[in-house]
Amino acid sequence: MRIKLSVPGTVNECYHNLIKSPIFAVTILILLTWLAYGWNLGSVGLIDETEPLFAEASRQMLVTGDWITPVFNGQTRFDKPALIYWCQAMAYSIMGVNEWSVRLPSAIAAVGVIALTFYTVHWYLSTKDQIQKKLHPTQPNLTALIAGAMLALNPEMIVWGRTGVSDMMLTGCIASALLCFFLGYGGKHEQKPGSFSALFPNKWYLACYVLIAGGILTKGPVGFVLPALIIGAFIVYVGKVREVLTEMRILMGMLIIFCLSAPWYVLVAWRNGWDYINSFFGYHNIERFTEVVNGHSAPLYFYFAVVLVGFAPYSVYLPLAIAKQKFWQRSHWLSQQRSQQFGLFACIWFITIFVFFTIAVTKLPSYVLPLMPAVAILIALLWSDLNQDPPSVSFSLKLSAWINIIFITALAAVLFHINYVINDNSVAPGFLTLIQKANLPTLGGMIWLLGAIIIAALTIHHHWYKIIKVNLLLFTMFLITVLMPALLLMDQQRQQPLRELSAFIVQEKQPQEELVIVGINKTSVVFYTQQQVNYIKLTQDAVEHIKNRTSQPAQPPSMLLLAKPKALVKMDLQPDTYDILHTTDSYQLIRVNWKKINKLVTNKQYSSTLTGQMAHFKPKA
Repeated sequence: MRIKLSVPGTVNECYHNLIKSPIFAVTILILLTWLAYGWNLGSVGLIDETEPLFAEASRQMLVTGDWITPVFNGQTRFDKPALIYWCQAMAYSIMGVNEWSVRLPSAIAAVGVIALTFYTVHWYLSTKDQIQKKLHPTQPNLTALIAGAMLALNPEMIVWGRTGVSDMMLTGCIASALLCFFLGYGGKHEQKPGSFSALFPNKWYLACYVLIAGGILTKGPVGFVLPALIIGAFIVYVGKVREVLTEMRILMGMLIIFCLSAPWYVLVAWRNGWDYINSFFGYHNIERFTEVVNGHSAPLYFYFAVVLVGFAPYSVYLPLAIAKQKFWQRSHWLSQQRSQQFGLFACIWFITIFVFFTIAVTKLPSYVLPLMPAVAILIALLWSDLNQDPPSVSFSLKLSAWINIIFITALAAVLFHINYVINDNSVAPGFLTLIQKANLPTLGGMIWLLGAIIIAALTIHHHWYKIIKVNLLLFTMFLITVLMPALLLMDQQRQQPLRELSAFIVQEKQPQEELVIVGINKTSVVFYTQQQVNYIKLTQDAVEHIKNRTSQPAQPPSMLLLAKPKALVKMDLQPDTYDILHTTDSYQLIRVNWKKINKLVTNKQYSSTLTGQMAHFKPKA
């Protein structure tokens, strides 16, 4: 009898020891990050219109050997600095030119900042336990896992971590630089005076400088401005400006940043002159902050919605997590040891970036991506307090839990009524029909509705610490069973026809034959055909272009033209002047033949002349 009773106890003890071990936490985090950023990473084609711009500019660097000036479709591309192109080009050289290589730098940046967030939260809580000498530790492994898992499993991070553009690399550089700063700030400072090593900051500050330089090479001045504002605001608030700047070896740090980031800017400006300076610094930096660029304007509350949806479903706990830190109680934070000011640092990190981009006139969802690690840290620290005995439960937490329930119930309702939310032609023709046939909206709605019921039960029975785990489990299930299949169906409807057309163009295109795309800015065609494309926005401009080409004596005998069928109808081309080469549900590829057009024009002129002669002919009386 004793043996029977001891077996469950032994199993239970082994289970609790397992989940408390760092190996378990790291293993789970590796699995989650692979699901979010490795699984099917290259199974979806490049997404128009931004991703192919980066992919093709990187391919051009590899092909031409020009690692200074980014070029897309025969034109210089000064939107972003070179680091993202270098990383993608290096991935091409190792794994070939494909979608996996395009997205690998973004995925690595996401995984890197997730891993460093896990490490920093674990270090902070372990240090806290040592200082307070707790008999019941805060379980740093579990809290660090929650922080890393929340950062890995949210819509904003997944979207940009699986897209081959510069936003996730910027986030990786800025967020990692800030985490390295705090590790350097809160760690021990033991350097022998008078030694050569005393000229340099500690390893964490040094890493911070290198990462800031990486941010500058990824997106320009913002890679320096944001970390400088956050670190500056923090050390001013805690009253350690001179002390911290001295130990950071700030002059040496500025020299490191300059030496790593400035050479490329000097070379690209030297090669391209004021065209680069005006385009990059003027248009893409100053004007984006002070004016609306490319129609990307939004109201002041825009980023409240972005954070709410982008960090769902955990974002409902963010107001409480910020309030829990009581960042306004300066005297309290001044009395804390450096390593215990992590919550304050995360608050300043979040507030600074949020306010900075709210003030900026041009607004995009990706701009606030660098604050997502701070959100994960703050919410993880909130839930770590619930691991105490007894747990710290307030009315605000209970209210947040019920808001959590309402939020995911609303999400379930949206999925159940998806046909009222998404227009079938708004994203890709037939996409809504496909996901409904696959029962994806219904499955997603059931996941979130079941989750709402479970969280309600946990709330009623006061099992607070399990609520965040259920949210993480729900999002993981939703990612595997709904989001990923929906993404593949989206690719099938939106991008696969363009890839098929591109492959057909590669086979059919004659030497020196011009490729024209009318009315659609599908930049992926340039990448998949590896040919220059003449993009013409308006159909009347396309007609004028054809007329001008017809009058040129020395030219290839034909031109390839890709457009939607409606655009071809508007162009009113005569049926006997072109051949239909390939047709999909959304696009049509034709070959316009100059000889046929000239013959038609000649016949019309002859007919007009003959009619005129007959009009003047009068039979004799």
